[in-house]
This record gives sequence, structure tokens and C-alpha cells, in this order.
Amino acid sequence: MKLTKKSHACVRLEKDGRTLVIDPGAFSEEDAALGADIILVTHEHPDHFSEERLRAGMEADPAAEIWTLRSVAKKISAAFPGQVHTVGHGDTFSAAGFDVQVHGELHAVIHPDIPRITNVGFLVDGGRVFHPGDALTVPGGPVETLMLPVMAPWNKISEVIEYVREVKPQRAYDIHDALLTDLARPIYDSQIGSLGGAEHLRLAPGTSAEV
Repeated sequence: MKLTKKSHACVRLEKDGRTLVIDPGAFSEEDAALGADIILVTHEHPDHFSEERLRAGMEADPAAEIWTLRSVAKKISAAFPGQVHTVGHGDTFSAAGFDVQVHGELHAVIHPDIPRITNVGFLVDGGRVFHPGDALTVPGGPVETLMLPVMAPWNKISEVIEYVREVKPQRAYDIHDALLTDLARPIYDSQIGSLGGAEHLRLAPGTSAEV
């Protein structure tokens, strides 16, 4: 499977000529959803969910479909009739040759005064890749490649390290990194790499790796 990192929290997975895109949000490239057979959206925050990005992808391929939680589906179902599927924790589905399990229910706590919204993570092909969205959800099974949210208003590096330890992936690739400056990256690379217990990797936007 080919993994391509897009800006911030968006990733593309490709195999057997089919493409799955997760979280083409407003912090990602304008063409982040182009070429997708299926699009997964973890939650409604604009850095993960952009109707403009989704519309571009759906207009490029009228057969494309979106899988997301109820809060996002309510916003876009009318724009893409028959192409939006609502999922929640514990659901499983297959689309475009990918098998997907849904894990998690709530966004991580930003501040006690801010109500928590819903958030789901997507486990692809039996654990080959897990994207948790904006939460430190542990899927409860083997994970080969963890998409690791390294920098957000709702986390700190000690929590990120403990999350890697708990999930125990073979490797962890940074996502949710648009707020992380190049000056700080060596600190994160060193501490997560030495303390997390898994191979810690980083892809520049637009670059790919085989997973």
C-alpha cells in the first residue's frame, strides 16, 4: 500500500489502482481529495473537514463516496445525495477494495469549558494503517502504521509518547503537524523516537512511502 502525506492531517492510501483519502481539510492542499475513490472524514473541525475540498473531489469523480460520522454527514448529505455514508464506533465497511473499521467516539479535550464534539478514527485493512483524527484512541488490536497527531491545542508531547507506547505500532508517521515549526521538529523527533518504543517517521507533504 502506498501512503502519501498531504499537508496537516490529510493522507492518501493507494493500492490496486484505487485511492482512499482521509481528512482533506482546509489546512491541506486544494486538490487533496482529487482522484479519491472514497473519502473518510474523522470530524467536523475545518482542518479536517472542508466542503470545498470534498466538492472538488466529488466533482472530479461522480462515483466517489464519503464515509463519516453523523455531524459531518448532516452538513453535506444534501450536496452529495446517495454518496455520503454515516458510520460510528464499532462499524465496519468495505469500499473500493479497502476494509475499514471505525473506532472512537469523542474529540480529545481542548479545554473543560469547550464542549467535546464527536470524532472517529479509521483502521484500514486490518491494522495496516490507523488514523485517529483528533483523539488518542487505541483501536484495541495490532497496528502496523499509526498516523500520529504530534502537535495540537489538545495535546502535549508526553501524551503523544504514551499514546505510541499504548498502541504499540511498528511505525508512527507524523500528522497534525501544520502548527509545528521546523525549529521544534528535532525535539519531537528525538523524544518520540527515543521514548515511544516504535519507529518514528516523518514525510514532507507530497512525499510517499510503502506501508
